[in-house]
Order: sequence, then structure tokens, then C-alpha cells
Amino acid sequence: MLKMIPVRQKFPASPPLDVRASLRRDFKPKLKPGTRIAVGAGSRGITNLAAVVGEVVAILRDAGAKSFIVPAMGSHGGATPEGQIQILSEYGVTEAAMGVPIHASMETVELGTTEDGVPVRFGKAALDSDGIVVINRVKPHTDFGGPLGSGIVKMIAIGFGKQAGAAAYHAAASRLGMERVIRTVSKVVLPKVPILAAVALLEDTYHATAKIVVLPAGEVETREEEIQAEARRLMPKLPFDEMDLLIVDRLGKNISGAGMDPNITGRGVHGYTSKLSEQKTRPLIRRLYVRDLTPESHGNAIGIGMADFTTTRLAASIDAAATGMNALTSLSINSFKIPLAFDNDRIALPKILGTVPLSDGQPHHVIRIHDTLNLGTVEVSESYAAELAARADLEALGPAREMVFGPDGNLPAIGS
Repeated sequence: MLKMIPVRQKFPASPPLDVRASLRRDFKPKLKPGTRIAVGAGSRGITNLAAVVGEVVAILRDAGAKSFIVPAMGSHGGATPEGQIQILSEYGVTEAAMGVPIHASMETVELGTTEDGVPVRFGKAALDSDGIVVINRVKPHTDFGGPLGSGIVKMIAIGFGKQAGAAAYHAAASRLGMERVIRTVSKVVLPKVPILAAVALLEDTYHATAKIVVLPAGEVETREEEIQAEARRLMPKLPFDEMDLLIVDRLGKNISGAGMDPNITGRGVHGYTSKLSEQKTRPLIRRLYVRDLTPESHGNAIGIGMADFTTTRLAASIDAAATGMNALTSLSINSFKIPLAFDNDRIALPKILGTVPLSDGQPHHVIRIHDTLNLGTVEVSESYAAELAARADLEALGPAREMVFGPDGNLPAIGS
């Protein structure tokens, strides 16, 4: 069986950030007493989300506002108020913790149409407020490239559009492209919706909050492009860009909107080729095996279709309704195709490697990661030893060791 080497990637770390002080310094709203402010929060695994939302609510309270929280996450949580409240609660955003109510209605209001004729919808609860504060992480999107990505403008256009808006925009994006849809929808939304400010969060390669930028409504689109470029530079990468097998311990909605971030794997949400002779792009991952689904996903296994192999336990944990709702709304139907499944890792690994035939005596190159968000500590096969020794940005944390399986036939956690 394979021998694996534990490896630390030496990513540049950001200086510690005082979330409260940063927000108090840059967010100073001037409001009339009793002003009703909606605070929009999303559904990703954002570091310090509860701290940021809580401090924004506190600043608004000090300014005399009566604020409330609105889930701005499109169709996530099964497109139900209860599901979206549950997602927020897992990030520490609850009515009890924040001291304000959460208005999670899925009702929307049509604001008009884009220049391409796409109907524009916006959540009624937020629209009925006197002002809206938008909070989101800015990072490259999983489905398209370009100056904009996942962030404030996308949340304004799609997240606040609830399921009805998100479905319409993804349908239009299949013809027009997602960035065009986001920009044209935002052109309709911004003049008609009382955006007070936006709080853009930037994370570093260690998934730590690197920067908080408070944006006035009029600067959201142009300033976000600058933050997006910085976010792209800070994204982590796999330690090597060619491998016979990538083992991903878990996928999930709290890891990436696509379950496994295509910016890391190079496998797009609309499909890929498994024919070895046709794989050209980098990173070059000949086979991908995903082992588990995060509990925070509540059975939403969107992204499983980007894997070649999985486990029967992951397949059994899938909530088909929630995953299907996500796939149908986003039109990423290839992301919900269940691959070949094995009962445990001991059975799976030799069979998977058998689908990547090599010349006699050549060892397979294998990398194992926690997930596509946490890449600081990984495992690489002994076949990378020479390349590893030549890399100043990689540090071996121990010698190569035979893969060891537990009584259930599965691998222990990385680092154990």
C-alpha cells in the first residue's frame, strides 16, 4: 500500500485582525432613532461571521437603529425559512446571540427587468426596511471567472433574490453568462433598494479573516473588483499540480458553494472528462475520491458529481431533495451525479488506483487533503519525495508512513 508523508504548506499568514476595532473604526452610520435596518448574512463557512454580524448589529443599535437579520442565500437551506435559519444558527448567528430578530421569509417583490429582459426579484423583508447592510466574504466564484466573483454584488443580486430570483438568474446565466447577469441585475436593484453599506470580508490562505472593508453603496461594484483581485492572490493551492489521485476527506456547502472549490481542483461544476488521454488542464487530477459530507451541509451534497469515486456512507447521507433543489436552481445538474461508491477506504484505494494504469515499476502520485478550504496540512505520497525536498514552501512534518486503516477499513484523520 502507499506510503504517505505529512506536509505543511508555508502560506503567508496575515497579521491578527481585531474585528470589533476594525468595524468601529470604519462603520459609523448616522441614522434617525428607530430606523429599521436589515442586516443580510449568507450561508458560507465564513470565519468570524457571528462576530462581524454581532458587531454590525451593535453599531447599529448604538446609532439608534432597530435592526433585524435577513438570510441572503438564494435557495440554500432547502429554500425554506426554517432551513435558512438553521444554517445561520450553525455559524453562531441566532436571535438569542445577536439580540435581534431574524426575518427569513422567502417572499420576493419584482423590481423590474434587466436590459436583457430578465425579471429582477428582491426579498420583501429586506425591501421593507429603511436601509440594508450587506455582509459577505469576497472570493473567486466557483462557476465563472472575471473581475467579479462571489461577494457583495452577487449577494445583492442573487442572495437577496431568494429561491425565485436565484432560479431566474441562473437560467439567464446559462445563455448570457453569470457575471453579466449579476451586473445587470445589480443595475436594477441598487437604485431601487436602500443599501446603507456593505461589509466585505477577505480571508487569507489559512481561512483567517485578513481584512474587513466597509463600502458605501455607491462604491460597491468598483471597490469589490479590487478586493476580488486580492482574494484571488490569497487563495491556497494544492502542493503539486499533477497527481494520479486526489483524496478529499470531505465536501460540503460550508466548504464551498460548489461543495469542492473548482478554483482548487480545476473540475468545473458543469462536468469534466475522466478520459486520461484528454486531461490537459492544471491542476491535472486524474482521479478524485471524496470520502465524507460535512454535517453542516445537512445532506446537501452538491459537488459530489465532480468526484470519480465516493463512499457508501457519503451516498447514504445525501438529502436528495435539498441537493436537487440546489442543482436545479443553479442549473449545475452535473454536480449531483453520484459516482461509484465503496464501503470503505481499504477496498476503494487499490481499485481506484487500478483505473490509472502506469508503466511497470512506476509509483502512483497521490495527495490527500481535508477539503478544498483547508490546505495548510496535507499528505503526499512518497513518490513526491524528491520534489518535496526541493521546495522551500513545503515542509515535511515526518517520515513516509504506510497508510493505516482502522477496524472499519477507513483512514484516520489527517495528522492522527
